[in-house]
Amino acid sequence: MNERTFIIAAIFFAMLALAWLALHFGSRWFRTRQAEVAISARADLESMFIFTDERRIMVINLSVLIVLPLAAWVVSGNLVFVLMSVALAFVAPRLVVAHIARRRLRQFEQQLPDALMMITGALRAGASLPLALDSVASEGKPPISQEFALLLREMRLGVDFAVALESMEKRVPLEDLALVTAGMALSREVGANLAATLESIARTIRAKLQMEGKIRSLTAQGKMQGLVMAGLPVMLVAVLNVMEPEAMAPLFNAWYGWVTLGVMVVTILVGYHFIRRITTIDV
Repeated sequence: MNERTFIIAAIFFAMLALAWLALHFGSRWFRTRQAEVAISARADLESMFIFTDERRIMVINLSVLIVLPLAAWVVSGNLVFVLMSVALAFVAPRLVVAHIARRRLRQFEQQLPDALMMITGALRAGASLPLALDSVASEGKPPISQEFALLLREMRLGVDFAVALESMEKRVPLEDLALVTAGMALSREVGANLAATLESIARTIRAKLQMEGKIRSLTAQGKMQGLVMAGLPVMLVAVLNVMEPEAMAPLFNAWYGWVTLGVMVVTILVGYHFIRRITTIDV
């Protein structure tokens, strides 16, 4: 065996060893990663009273990870879009869970003033505080009824009222709820009129929500302009790629085209971020 053959054989077996290591440890890392994502997603969903199995979450994640790149390849036939779809498939579960959590928080915030007025009415009618809270848990709508029902279950198991309120505040991280829990705890400690306190807080929260609604309606046009400005270059690239594929080929097949795409994506994201910052006003 001459030296050239020996070098080729060594390179071949080294490549086989690297491929085996990549498949072995890569598959192990992939399975561990999917299990961690499934456990985290299940915990987040359970905190929102959405109960599902880890295996089902893993199946959904794997389906997205397989179907999305295949769809990108069938539609575009371009490796860049396939890689982008793979990255999107990895972050999509967290984005979906975060979207569900934000929507649930908005629903809770919208329901909070009516729930406080319901508690106020029950207290003024002579009901005790646990009975007033039970009226929200039994007559209210999710998600606020779910949270108050869990609050009552913790109290019935012997958890202190202040500790149960802190637990609910951690589950629902809203400034308005923090104001409510502080007012309820203070009223119980100093013996103040809890009904009047909750009524005042409910009116304050309702006025704040009305102001936020007006601000959202006034800034909706600016947010839509930001979406249009961010999506227009992408749509133009897609249309031109269909109309003039030969002219657009260097944009996807050459290194300077990839650099151009990278600069375009970065500038679009930066511009959209600043537009969102300008049109987002905290009350």
